[in-house]
Amino acid sequence: MKYLAKDDSLCIKCHQCEEVCAKAYFKTDDVEKSCIRISEETEPVINVCNQCGVCIDICPVEVITKDSKGVVRIKKKDCVGCFMCVGFCPEEAMGQHDDYIEPFKCIACGLCVKQCPTGAIFIAEKEEKAEDQVAATID
Repeated sequence: MKYLAKDDSLCIKCHQCEEVCAKAYFKTDDVEKSCIRISEETEPVINVCNQCGVCIDICPVEVITKDSKGVVRIKKKDCVGCFMCVGFCPEEAMGQHDDYIEPFKCIACGLCVKQCPTGAIFIAEKEEKAEDQVAATID
């Protein structure tokens, strides 16, 4: 399974990844609508979904699933906007914005990877657990 990986120590806080994500995902220049977030702390921290799936178990209406490629997806039209997934995300990678009634997250499209000048974010591969593979085939 491919996912977006990171090396916080390489991040220079240029925010180019946030800009390209917001443009691709929401067609806007507003980086608050980016699925990837770079902290403004002294040491940069890149908050991005690693496709762990914790949000799947948290969602009370079961609208978060893994697709056949292992990417965690939100069925926005069925989401009730409780934002429990945002609060329980161990990576703090689920996003929310006042303009939308549902959360949003990285789908590992890789556009930010191409934009990152230092290689702080990159596409990596990890093996799925057997139960995750079974769940993904049910979708």
